Amino acid sequence: MLTIDLSTSGNDIKHRHTVAIASLATISLLASLSGFHGHPAISNSWEGLLWGIADPAINLNRLVSLIAIGLLSAGMVRGALIPASFGAAAAFGMVIHLFHLNLGGAEIGIAISTIAFSAMLMIVNKPNSILLAVLGAIAGFLHGYAGVESVVDTGIIPLVIYVMAFALTQCTVLMSAREIYSILPNKITFAGLAFCAIGIVFFGNAINLI
Repeated sequence: MLTIDLSTSGNDIKHRHTVAIASLATISLLASLSGFHGHPAISNSWEGLLWGIADPAINLNRLVSLIAIGLLSAGMVRGALIPASFGAAAAFGMVIHLFHLNLGGAEIGIAISTIAFSAMLMIVNKPNSILLAVLGAIAGFLHGYAGVESVVDTGIIPLVIYVMAFALTQCTVLMSAREIYSILPNKITFAGLAFCAIGIVFFGNAINLI
């Protein structure tokens, strides 16, 4: 009789998520260290797909913010509300920017959200899930707004593909972070400290660009 060890299979999947997140973080770090700040104008659907997949991951500040939100939501009752509110608000932020409604300081806001969510990973008594869902929505709005900044004047089909791919990557990172939470219980505080430091660095850089 064939039997399947579901716990072992689950651990293998979680380790794959961990490797995937670590690989994205490495790519993002290398992109940041190389001084990469955006991409050429998107001229076709293929470029829209590729850059939509890549953009949430090649900005280290945004990637770390996504991971922090995913990890935080995994350790809470009704924690799924946090990534859900993030995703809905991110879509709204994209729409706002595509209608050319200008919002200054989005990158500063993202850096602040990175610091805030990372700091919450280090504390024992966390705010309730409703409050965190509201904060997640604010962060999502800023992520969505900043994410489409470089494609506002792109053709409609490449733009739609870009937005869909962008949202898919965000969702994948959030869900992967939630999956790996259970295999990193003793390292969450350390991760929060490291993410918080990254957020502070990007906050300082964003302030200097004003």
